[in-house]
Amino acid sequence: MTEYAQTPETAGSIPLVTRERAAVSLLFFLNGLVIGAWVTKIPFFASALALSEFALGIMIFVFGVGSLVMMPLAGAQIARHGSNRVVQATTILFIPTVIGVSIVESVWLGAVAIFLFGGLTGAMDVAMNANAVVAERHVRRSIMSSCHAFWSLGGLVGSATGGYLIANLGVLSHSLLVAGVCLVLFLAARPMIIKDPPQESEKHQKLQLPRSPLPWLIGLIALFSMVPEGSVLDWSALYLGNELGASTTISGFAFAAFSLTMAILRFAGDFVRDRLGAVKTLRWCSVAAFVGLIIAGQAPNVTVAIIGFAIAGIGISNMVPIAFSAGGNIPGLAPGIGLSVVTSLGYSGILFAPSLIGFVAEYVSLSTVYTVISLPILFVFMMAGLARHADRAVSH
Repeated sequence: MTEYAQTPETAGSIPLVTRERAAVSLLFFLNGLVIGAWVTKIPFFASALALSEFALGIMIFVFGVGSLVMMPLAGAQIARHGSNRVVQATTILFIPTVIGVSIVESVWLGAVAIFLFGGLTGAMDVAMNANAVVAERHVRRSIMSSCHAFWSLGGLVGSATGGYLIANLGVLSHSLLVAGVCLVLFLAARPMIIKDPPQESEKHQKLQLPRSPLPWLIGLIALFSMVPEGSVLDWSALYLGNELGASTTISGFAFAAFSLTMAILRFAGDFVRDRLGAVKTLRWCSVAAFVGLIIAGQAPNVTVAIIGFAIAGIGISNMVPIAFSAGGNIPGLAPGIGLSVVTSLGYSGILFAPSLIGFVAEYVSLSTVYTVISLPILFVFMMAGLARHADRAVSH
């Protein structure tokens, strides 16, 4: 098999938008919408439970633990029952959790609620990515990057409207509205979700970690791709404000520039991958991410730093979708199992790395941090050949 996913002739015979693609895109948007809404709820969650910053940090850690616990469980269920059934089940269970984190009145109930919220976020994430892999195979074109773009779009809508709606409706009413919208989106997507009954050999797979190093190596690609994303999300504003002298307004432009280029390139990423192949695309993306982080970390002023973060967003945009496609197409391994490893490792980067950076930043500058976190991107560049498995989704 070559690096090229499909020929122009093949691509031209397939509709750009299909029912299966629309369904999984709606699921990604739904998940992102809830997470975006949650971001605006965090201060109210902390206030309702009288949490200190340290205690809130512990709660957010519990969210991450929930995700990492339930991702492998979802992967095993996908191997046994197919992604169609599991994505429906996890979505139905996930939607009410946004209400759960809004009504808790004690710290212990809050911990349970946020564990379930994080766990079902992760479980749905594995299931919808597995379904996207199946849809890629069916439509014979890359769609993973655009799916992640819809997740980013959902997050943008959820976070942009959350503050206004909470201020005018209240925390609980906002949660009920979000849950209602998500239920409508799910009901619209449900009849179109592609069905993928598992093979007999997969139905009886035991819940165990894969022995092959391949999913773990691809998982490291996802990990090293998502660490910078988490670091830009949580620390870029502080970096611009404290070390480069940016105003409060300007300091938010780093993440804005990063998010803007990432979202745009995610919508364009499938087109690029179908023509260059996943390997070349990942290599070019890793180069852009590395250069962007170096520029941001060594920037002499705010403008250069923002440009650096924008370039990093261009690179990082399609590194994770390619890693997820590759993880779901490992030969001899059920898509759900491979994806559970890749997503668990990848999301551990975005969930836990920012906390580690906070500890390290006590001793070194954030300028140094951004320079250093560019180095693992070199691993992604060197292991880009593993992205060839992503092209299996759209090859004959």
